[in-house]
Parts: sequence; C-alpha cells; structure tokens
Amino acid sequence: MDRYKELKEAAFLANMEIYKHNLALFTWGNVSAIDRQAGVFAIKPSGVPYDVLKVDDIVVVDLEGRVVEGKLRPSSDMATHRVLYLAFEEIGGVTHTHSPYAVGWAQAGRDVPIFGTTHADHTHLAIPCTPIMGRDQVEGNYELETGYLITKLFADKNPIEQPMVLVAGHGPFTWGKSAQESIYNAIVLEEICKMALFTLTINHNAQELPSYLREKHYSRKHGPNAYYGQEED
Repeated sequence: MDRYKELKEAAFLANMEIYKHNLALFTWGNVSAIDRQAGVFAIKPSGVPYDVLKVDDIVVVDLEGRVVEGKLRPSSDMATHRVLYLAFEEIGGVTHTHSPYAVGWAQAGRDVPIFGTTHADHTHLAIPCTPIMGRDQVEGNYELETGYLITKLFADKNPIEQPMVLVAGHGPFTWGKSAQESIYNAIVLEEICKMALFTLTINHNAQELPSYLREKHYSRKHGPNAYYGQEED
C-alpha cells in the first residue's frame, strides 16, 4: 500500500485547481501539501502539463529536500516550499502561481494596498512585495534564497493572518493550513490584485480603507467573536 497516497492525492487535487482557475499556463505553477508527522511534503513534478498530470506523478520529498517517493524530478520551486514549511510551522500547504494580476504587481515591485472590504475579509494588512533579489542570491541557490527572502520579510508578521506574498519580479506565493486553503488564497490574491488595479485605474489617488472598516471586516470572519458563515456541528 502506498503510505503517501492521501498526501499525494491532496497535492494533486490542489494542483488541478491552478488549471481549473486559469492561474497559470502550460506547466507553470505548483502546489504542495505537507505531512508534519511524517516529515515529508508532496509536490508537483517539474515540467509536467496539468492536462496529463496524474496522482502517481506527484513527488514526495523530505524536509532536507531529498526525494523519498516518485520517479520524476520535483518542481524547481521545491526548495522555496521547503523553506516556508520549516519557517511557518502552522501551515499545511503552499501554492505558487503565475496568475497575471498578481504577477503584474510583483513585476511592479509594489505592495497591494487595502482599498476595499474584499481584501480586508481575507487579510487586514497590505499584501507585501519583497525587495528584488540580489545577484549573489540569484547566482547561489536561487530557489532556496527565494524562500529566505520571503521568510525574512515575514520576520515580524503572522503567516496565518497574512497568507500571501509577492516576490518582486517573479510572482505570488500563498499558503494555508492545507493545500486546498493555500490554493484558495491564491485565487483570492489574484482577485484582490485585479480589483486594486481597477481601483487605481479609475482613481489614481485612491486611498486605503479606513482602519475601523478594515478591522471590522477582518474580525467578523477571523476574530474571536467571528460571526460570518455557519456554526460548525
């Protein structure tokens, strides 16, 4: 019996959401899912198109970056996922896409301001963009350094309250308590980036949402007295 079957299925299903929601073309992008108890994570293989991807193609890697199951090479972004799992112990999944609006903001090197309540429903903070990587970082272990760039930016941030980031000149990474939550956050991020661009196109001088309105929308979904949605049985 395949001991990593459920983990690979979780990663596979989340990766197919990239394809379903048009968050990347061709072979671009990747999602991973971690099993903390086993100390391994499952990730999309490098260069395999979504329309032919199978559960058995998913590669299982340990937290040292060694392949423990799978015949294909893991995603070239595997080391970035590994750094995020090691740094953010609460997360269970990581997503990287090339969705156009999020990439646009990343290429502009801009944080995404909180212009509206849709943004505030998901995070009460501006979506940060990293600095551009230096030559030494790029010419060293590029993917590992990408992870360090993100974790350094989040040294004073709660990754659960802020489950998304833009890597300057590159694109978005999101995470969550599961692989499905990480891809959900990638879909949300793309919509937020689109809405922010529309806002600035219509009004170049648009102002961020007042803090009292921002905090209200965030707390009603995520605060200790949250009342959005239905109570769980």
